[in-house]
Amino acid sequence: MLSPTPLCLFCALLLCLPLAVIITITSPTTTVHDGSGHNLVPDLDPPPKTQQRFSSKPLPLPLHDDDSLFRVASRVNSKLPPGSPKKIAFLFLTISPLPFAPLWELYFNQTPKDLFNVYVHADPSYPYDPPFSGVFAHRVIPSKPALRFTPTLASAARRLLAHALLHDRSNYMFVLLSASCIPIHSFDFTYKTLTRSKKSFIEILNNEVGSYDRWAARGKDSMLPEVTLENFRIGSQFWSLTRKHAKLVVGDKVIWAKFNQPCVVWDTCYPEENYFPTLIHMRDPRGAVPATLTHVDWNGSFDGHPRMYVESEIGPQLISRLRKDEPRYGDDGTNGSDSPATKQRRGFPFLFARKFSPESIQPLLRIANAVVFKD
Repeated sequence: MLSPTPLCLFCALLLCLPLAVIITITSPTTTVHDGSGHNLVPDLDPPPKTQQRFSSKPLPLPLHDDDSLFRVASRVNSKLPPGSPKKIAFLFLTISPLPFAPLWELYFNQTPKDLFNVYVHADPSYPYDPPFSGVFAHRVIPSKPALRFTPTLASAARRLLAHALLHDRSNYMFVLLSASCIPIHSFDFTYKTLTRSKKSFIEILNNEVGSYDRWAARGKDSMLPEVTLENFRIGSQFWSLTRKHAKLVVGDKVIWAKFNQPCVVWDTCYPEENYFPTLIHMRDPRGAVPATLTHVDWNGSFDGHPRMYVESEIGPQLISRLRKDEPRYGDDGTNGSDSPATKQRRGFPFLFARKFSPESIQPLLRIANAVVFKD
């Protein structure tokens, strides 16, 4: 029997090479790291049975392509992995350094690392010197400019949700925070409050002053027919969403297309305060407690910004007062929402507060363990 010559073997290898290239395709992932330097592969829901199944996996996605990012994030598995503790995803949306990073470091150091994740959307048009460090190191997602009076702030929040969904299947509640937010309870208190809830916490207000002007900010009737004035809602930019609602947000195209339009009247354009409450109201109002758990004081507001607490105001009395205040509850999509039973279910505390001046960090650190983190 003749044995194959080296030339024959080489020719056979060349014939097989194209097939090997075709079937070698990698799966999509996100660039957020878990702290160990490894990328985490998203756990996707299987496609519906009516779709054709392919033996090869899709090509890697360009993470700066929001449409592709949201499409993949909306397909992640809805269920938490069995035996894994629930995690809180802390989503920091900032256009500046984080002046309260030392306070947050103390806050997160109170608890095991397997109970939370941190994600930062940092406007790339601003300098960050010194760079993010500690618990915020390597937590910045691919970010884009975020400006007031435009849809870009809402886009940034959606981007944070998408990366958090893709990064860790154990993320149960998604909390949006700003650079001027601080915690006003211990991590343990906050964790128990959020993970024991099956509902989101998002302010959903109806018939507010200026609702029509906000609804018509993109032009008269530009929101129709998808978003009528009757369905239009207003609420705080800062919320805590369940995994179900996080997927709802990143998977939404119809309502987002309306809010993603440029405004023709800029000073009534606040998509970040209108899109999320309107979407939840229209899609799943009973799945939310219609209140924010982030305290804010609009008395003495200026240029659309709430009151800012300064260094001289920081003390145990302020923290105590913020805790004692009650959230404002809005429209939960049910009849008889002011019944005694409903009011009894509304005894939720504020967990965070804003806005604080950067100079407030030192007095806050001095009372952190004895006051802020002592429940």
